[in-house]
Amino acid sequence: MNFCPKCGKQLQEGQTVCDNCGSQTQAQVNVVNNIINHNTNNGGSIKKREIVTSVILSFITCGIYSIIWSIFINDDVNAASGEQGTSGVMVVLLTIVTCGIYGIYWAYTMGKRMQIAGEKHGASISDNSILYLVLQLFGLGIVNYCLIQNDLNRFAD
Repeated sequence: MNFCPKCGKQLQEGQTVCDNCGSQTQAQVNVVNNIINHNTNNGGSIKKREIVTSVILSFITCGIYSIIWSIFINDDVNAASGEQGTSGVMVVLLTIVTCGIYGIYWAYTMGKRMQIAGEKHGASISDNSILYLVLQLFGLGIVNYCLIQNDLNRFAD
């Protein structure tokens, strides 16, 4: 038997809104939390992305798609490594606000986190943090995206 957390009225099985006071029940809160978790983490799954297509789209859109791609990459690395790191949108915002400095730090940490993801999934991925750092410093972030996406595709469903 369930009772409304606000007014205490008895609720029927599976009822998500109280008929008496209109408040959400714990069942409704659980449904909403499951939807939010599924949308933000994509259910923990990693989507395989075509690298050549992503690079072409990045050039055609004058870099706009590369921003979107970096968000996907960041969130997929979070899922693959099992770490709750900075969200992809926040990485883009911090990179813009710091005039690219955070992007350099991000590239370095991606190398470390991809190694953790490799260990978690039983794949041999070396620590490429220095390589990613140097490429980012020379303005070759899109090469980083390609290298990271290549490793992420190994974990894709």
